[in-house]
Amino acid sequence: MSEIRFPLPDVGEGLTEAEIVQWRVAPGDRISLDQVFVEIETAKSLVELPSAFEGVVSELLVEEGATVDVGTPILVINTDAAGQAPAAAPEAGATGVADTAPAAAPAAPPAASPAEEGGGAVLVGHGSSGPTATRRRRHPAPGGAHEKLAAPVPTPPAPAPAVAAPATSAAAAAPAAASAARVEARPEPHVPVIAKPPIRKLAKDLGVDLSRVAPTGPIGDITRDDVIREASQASVFRNIQTPEAPSDRETRIPVKGVRKAIANAMVQSAYSAPHVSVFVDVDATRTMEYLKRLKASPDYAGIKISPLLIMAKAMLWAVRRNPTVNAQWTDDEIIVKHYVNLGIAAATPRGLIVPNVKNAQDMSMVELATALEQLTLTAREGKTQPAEMQGGTITITNIGVFGMDTGTPILNPGEVGIVALGTIKQKPWVVDGEVRPRFVTTIGGSFDHRVVDGDVVSRFVADVASIIEEPALLLE
Repeated sequence: MSEIRFPLPDVGEGLTEAEIVQWRVAPGDRISLDQVFVEIETAKSLVELPSAFEGVVSELLVEEGATVDVGTPILVINTDAAGQAPAAAPEAGATGVADTAPAAAPAAPPAASPAEEGGGAVLVGHGSSGPTATRRRRHPAPGGAHEKLAAPVPTPPAPAPAVAAPATSAAAAAPAAASAARVEARPEPHVPVIAKPPIRKLAKDLGVDLSRVAPTGPIGDITRDDVIREASQASVFRNIQTPEAPSDRETRIPVKGVRKAIANAMVQSAYSAPHVSVFVDVDATRTMEYLKRLKASPDYAGIKISPLLIMAKAMLWAVRRNPTVNAQWTDDEIIVKHYVNLGIAAATPRGLIVPNVKNAQDMSMVELATALEQLTLTAREGKTQPAEMQGGTITITNIGVFGMDTGTPILNPGEVGIVALGTIKQKPWVVDGEVRPRFVTTIGGSFDHRVVDGDVVSRFVADVASIIEEPALLLE
């Protein structure tokens, strides 16, 4: 027997340890080359590890939740078993049917219905298929053995007679009986669930049953917002139904992984960069009207449009007019950057991360909208890679999605500015001497006072606010 002890590899982030989050295999499972077999969490992100060997898993050396050093063996693989057949062929019966039938047997049962393949789930662009018996039909072989095995089973078989059937009939009836049992247990037909694979993954992570979600997509598909709304409602109902306190008096959460990295970064930023914060209320009514026009445009079909898109464009516009906010402080010099890697603070189940859109200053509105959607989806799925969080130059934090009006955000380490977009809601607002209901938001920002003074900070935030108030300025 040849066994290989697979060590925890260096994932190229300069880190020395990682936590085993979830095993994708178990002892006895066959593993193939490049198959993902474990999820690990570093101080920066969640990473899926592919296998460099083929074989059968002999042993898992580390439990889920444990933190191990790079180079520590975590898995044992028996490579001698890689080429063995999954199972021995069944013994031939008295009539010799088993010697000739196995190749045709897998094609015998009817194609599984959507109900058998995951509760009626159908991928977008892949509707429920019709019967496939005509494509699976085989020409009858001499003696009728293959014909009996390959024939579809439209209805459950009649009760067996008192006299035992010949061996050939018994061998042919076994698959039919199994198929009949599945037919009897099959649930009632229902409307198929239409959702993209990333949406299904998000629903699984949030514990949402897609069959209970009301779809709002253009083709009756379930969207990301539908899943998040269902998860939020379920959380509220659970809080109402189970108000009792936990039995334990305390809950202790180990400080490790992403949470530990966040804590270190926030302490470093808060106590090394002198923060200065400013705030301004803005009439965002024209931005909301502009978003409606974008959503109706064919150019933005299938792309998520939100106020964050206009906020991102406003930031890029204001950076061009106030370049020193897009800079970095060092003890020897201030580095002003003439490109914008726009960071978007994202709250994920594993903590706060700040991936960034590279070279956002060169993107059109459509390109930026697509990049923001992909960035957000990747972050929610926990698939953000370390390279996507490096090299940021200035950041947006959209606290409005949590219903917050404003806040005093802490700078992302290495950056000079971070701007918070508050919730947009109707408020009384004075327009031409009259009080009218308008969509109003608050923009707040924090800046490194070592690099930018109060006049630069004020001009920059005012420029951002001017775009939110009048998006037509972007045409300048």
